Amino acid sequence: MITMIAAAAENNALGKNNTLLWHLPDDFKRFKRLTTGHYIIMGRKTFESFPNPLPNRTHIIITRQKNFSTEGGFVVSNLQEALASVPKNEETFIIGGGEIYQLALDFTDIIELTRVHHVFAADTFFPKLDPKIWQLEREEHHLKDDRHLYDFTYQTFTRK
Repeated sequence: MITMIAAAAENNALGKNNTLLWHLPDDFKRFKRLTTGHYIIMGRKTFESFPNPLPNRTHIIITRQKNFSTEGGFVVSNLQEALASVPKNEETFIIGGGEIYQLALDFTDIIELTRVHHVFAADTFFPKLDPKIWQLEREEHHLKDDRHLYDFTYQTFTRK
């Protein structure tokens, strides 16, 4: 099972200058709950945006840099190699960035998307979902509050 997990604005913005555009503590908790104990696949820039590797997860980092190495996870050169690195029957999460999301879309079974209800200027975007391929299964709306500057909705999509 391959699950893509992301938070994207109304205009599919993900980030700018390798940083997130918002801070949603409840979304971070959800991300941690869903991905802990599993394999996570990401691009090098996403990996480098973390202060440390995420605890209790196996990191697979995709990069074109031949000399990139880290003790924080497995380094591979493409998505196919990343997917082949995961043992059978292991739940796997694609966690970004924009280019990795686009490459992984055809291999993904479920998308866990947090839709941030705002439009942001960005340099990295989540791919547009084709409604002929993806079906919205459930959603849970959250209003902004003293810890969240924006309304947001958890959305779960499954492949038709």
